[in-house]
Amino acid sequence: MALVVGEQAPDFSLKDTRGNSVSLSGLAGQKVVLYFYPKDDTPGCTKQACSFREAYQDYLDKGIVVYGVSKDDLDSHQEFTGKYNLPFPLLADPAGEMIKAYDVEGNSGYAQRVTYVIDEAGTIEKVYGAGTVNTETHATDILADLGAR
Repeated sequence: MALVVGEQAPDFSLKDTRGNSVSLSGLAGQKVVLYFYPKDDTPGCTKQACSFREAYQDYLDKGIVVYGVSKDDLDSHQEFTGKYNLPFPLLADPAGEMIKAYDVEGNSGYAQRVTYVIDEAGTIEKVYGAGTVNTETHATDILADLGAR
């Protein structure tokens, strides 16, 4: 069962595709979209990443930070990012610690397709649960729900 709206989002510290250490506490004061996905360079995950790529400027304009998270390592993330020209960083969680903390681990051990919108104080504002994400329109669906589109 995914975390719920109103809950404090678990802090984390992971490396991103740019080599930076990223933590939720370090993002305090910013609205954050964390989208978990199963695996780099698979059809659904690629559609979802590309939906964020196409809408990324709208997120920037609204001051919203976007991170994709999977169990893939940094090399895989860098290859995926380069292949599809993704302008936002991906977080590498090969040990699955963040995936477990956010309660999105699937039966296969991969992350389920779940997205959290976290407010500036670190509280979960919105949850898009497994099975409810349209990979092709996910990024614009979130913006619409936030009144940002």
